[in-house]
Amino acid sequence: MKKYYSLSEIRADIELGNTTVSNLTKQYLSEIESQRDLNAFLEVFEQSALEKAAAVDQKIKSGTAGRLAGLVIGIKDNICYKDHKVSASSKILEGFVSVYNSTVVERLLAEDAVIIGRLNCDEFAMGSSNENSAYGPVLNPADKARVPGGSSGGSAAAVAGGLCHAALGSDTGGSIRQPAAFCGLTGLKPTYGRVSRYGLIAYASSFDQIGPITHCSADAAEILAVISGPDGNDATMAQRKPERFDDELGKPIKGLKIAYINSLVNNPSVHPIISELYSSSMKSLEKLGVEIGGVDFDYFDYLVPGYYVLTTAEASSNLARFDGVRFGYRNREAGDLDTLYKKSRSEGFGAEVKRRIMLGTFVLSSGYYDAYYAKAQKVRRIVRDATEAILKTYDAILLPTTPDMAFKFGENSGDPIKMYLQDIFTVQANFTGHPAITFNKKVEVAHLPVGMQLIGRNFEEGKILNIASQLEDVRK
Repeated sequence: MKKYYSLSEIRADIELGNTTVSNLTKQYLSEIESQRDLNAFLEVFEQSALEKAAAVDQKIKSGTAGRLAGLVIGIKDNICYKDHKVSASSKILEGFVSVYNSTVVERLLAEDAVIIGRLNCDEFAMGSSNENSAYGPVLNPADKARVPGGSSGGSAAAVAGGLCHAALGSDTGGSIRQPAAFCGLTGLKPTYGRVSRYGLIAYASSFDQIGPITHCSADAAEILAVISGPDGNDATMAQRKPERFDDELGKPIKGLKIAYINSLVNNPSVHPIISELYSSSMKSLEKLGVEIGGVDFDYFDYLVPGYYVLTTAEASSNLARFDGVRFGYRNREAGDLDTLYKKSRSEGFGAEVKRRIMLGTFVLSSGYYDAYYAKAQKVRRIVRDATEAILKTYDAILLPTTPDMAFKFGENSGDPIKMYLQDIFTVQANFTGHPAITFNKKVEVAHLPVGMQLIGRNFEEGKILNIASQLEDVRK
């Protein structure tokens, strides 16, 4: 099938009569079948997708189609879609069918997007490689011996492999941006409170945000405009009117000020190719008339420990509802209630999820709360203030998305600390709530994708989308 790299290309072909939404959907369904080895999709919504595609085609003919007509999109398996299964890639939610739509799904459908299926991910979004899914790992289309990143690995692999045009992921500590970088795509984590979390199966509620994974910034802007905006079902939402983020694209960026982190320039802990691209990205910005300035940020050593204290504490609370009593997996041999809880949870949850639940329960326990949880909250405030101080002077912060390119399966899975450090450059934006975007940079000497990242001021997604659009290399 013809591979499209922007929604505008799809719309142009539909207008010319070269394709229809139904034909596109059928072609994507065929690609999903032919690339089943990627293990990107846990379930394909063939019937509902084809029905929706046919309805959208009729709307296009009558001139009443929504702004996402022509978009075939997959959703991460922690986003609820009424009358469809959702499992967060965990055995504990085996066979569970959602009884309601998440807000993002409602908004996609209202603007005539076709949702083609649910995508594999690390169990309960806990992971950086998609090796923690109860349904097996996802392969990276760029190199099937390597991970696609996580936790939204299925979302990134599906888009990169041409199984759908775009996907939704969730980002708690980099789970949109890291897999997008590993697969050569654009991944956007919106400002905390920009997109409703209603219908998102929670990992860490004060960190989680839903966002798009696409081939280009223009498509990310289009999708964000649809899924963002106030929602009475989510009390953490900012009360801001929906915006046209695509209106920012193409504006000159001459005169903007962008910071880089002094300690990351030629840092031996960063892969040499990524270091080189970091420097070349600064030069590209200077050619576009951007003022580049080096700043100090002395908190990288505290980001990952603080992040895992806080997120595991929230996970310990959020995942308490999965008890084998009301829904999902249930042990059938237990003879009493305590045993039912213990066996259902120990058998239903995977090793990484149990590790994080136990860690979170520990840091919240009597005698340890002040030493760990309370102290990590103080670190969070310090990091936020330091980030805000930089963004008072600069319009955005440029940094690598990851310290390495996609690694081989099993390379880091035996060492949780090594795996957790994959998030070192992405957790800052979740810690502080700021928007962040990763965009692809092509490398002639490496076959693996590389991502660069921008962190912007709160609710200035349009600005970082515009900057990224002028730096990105769409991977074809």
